[in-house]
Amino acid sequence: MDNPRSMARIAGHPIHPMLVTIPIACFVGTLLTDIAYWRTAEMTWANFSAWLLTVGVIVGILAAIAGLTDFLGGRRIREQPTAWLHMAGNLVVLVLSFFNMLVHTRDAWTSVVPTGLILSTLVVIILIFTGWLGWALVYRHHVGVADETT
Repeated sequence: MDNPRSMARIAGHPIHPMLVTIPIACFVGTLLTDIAYWRTAEMTWANFSAWLLTVGVIVGILAAIAGLTDFLGGRRIREQPTAWLHMAGNLVVLVLSFFNMLVHTRDAWTSVVPTGLILSTLVVIILIFTGWLGWALVYRHHVGVADETT
C-alpha cells in the first residue's frame, strides 16, 4: 500500500514541512528575545519579539492552510490520531501566538513581562510536543513520504 500523500505540494515536494520551519524559528526566537528583554529592559528586544511574532503568525497561517489541505485531502491521514493531535496543537500555537502578538503591541515593560513571556514559553512547550507528533507522522506513518522505486 502506498504512503499517505501530501495534497499541497510543489514539484512533488510537500509544502507544509517547507513552511513550518519559519514559524517555529520565529516563535522560539520570540521566547529568546522576550527573555533578553526581561533581563535587560532594552526595547530593541521587545521590538524583535513583535516582528518575530508577526512573521511567525503570518507564515504559520500559510503553513496551517497547507497542512489542512493535506489533512482534509487524505482519508488515510485523517485516520491517524497523531494527525489530529498535531493539527489541534498547532492551532493552539497559532491562537496563543496571535494573542501574544496583541500583547506585544503594548508599551514598554508590559509588552513582554509577564504575559508575553508566559505566552511565548507556552507556545514553545506546545511546539516541542507538536513537532514530535509531526516527526511521528513522517517517520512512523510515512505521511508525505515518496517511496523510491527501482
